Amino acid sequence: MNNTILAADAAVDLQLHTLYSDGTWTPEALIDHLIAEQFALAAITDHDRVDITPLLQAVAAAKGFHLLVAVEMSTHWHGELIDVLCFGFDPAANALQPVADGLLRRQQANIRQTVEAIAQAGYPLPPVAVEALLAQPAVQQPHRLVDLVRQQGYGTLERSPGRLLVDSGLQQITVDIAEVVESAHASGGVCLIAHPGRGDGYLCFDSASLDALRAEVPIDGFEVHYPKHSPGQIALYQAYADQHHLLTSAGSDSHTPDKPPIKYRAAWCRPLLERLGIQVQG
Repeated sequence: MNNTILAADAAVDLQLHTLYSDGTWTPEALIDHLIAEQFALAAITDHDRVDITPLLQAVAAAKGFHLLVAVEMSTHWHGELIDVLCFGFDPAANALQPVADGLLRRQQANIRQTVEAIAQAGYPLPPVAVEALLAQPAVQQPHRLVDLVRQQGYGTLERSPGRLLVDSGLQQITVDIAEVVESAHASGGVCLIAHPGRGDGYLCFDSASLDALRAEVPIDGFEVHYPKHSPGQIALYQAYADQHHLLTSAGSDSHTPDKPPIKYRAAWCRPLLERLGIQVQG
């Protein structure tokens, strides 16, 4: 990717997802779409899937498309959920892979414990279906378990399948944000907070919470441009990034063709792209 030069108005999208985490895009179809729509560069950031980086890079290279090395990691900080976008780590030998492997093992263990708990409460699940569920990406497993319980006809209006499972110990497993940042940095990468103003179960950052996080964790920046960010939030995050010399990104969070990638200006991500060896002119 070194020596790549982009125009300031070149189209980029730095948060995309495929069926390797919780999207429906195949990598081939997504990259074909990006090429057809004349994107200059993009990042597929499948949740906690460091392992598929070589596959994604191979698909992109075969099609002649510039795809950043990237992943979105599921993290927590003081009990709050925070997704972290990691860019530019070494795909061949990186410290993020053991972190992602550990997250998967812990999620599988939690699923097994939850399935055993509801079976003891009189809600057994088909073993074959449970094993198939455990083969899914970690981010998908809790949602698939809710679907499986619903398919079995368990739960009531007073106690939904989701509530039944949460009461039985179901969790969405995450990793301490400091561990992810340290591992990415050790692998030559950078870490940015994904959708810092999204809310919807995630910590919604303001200047004070950004200050508090940065006092504890050397985060490199955050995703400024995001579909659910208000104009006020975009202005706040951009001003904060400028003040503290932080990296910025822009991503659609596209998971499906009906909500396709968005053409963000490369100039909006200039510091990040230049850190990754990509020149942005103009």
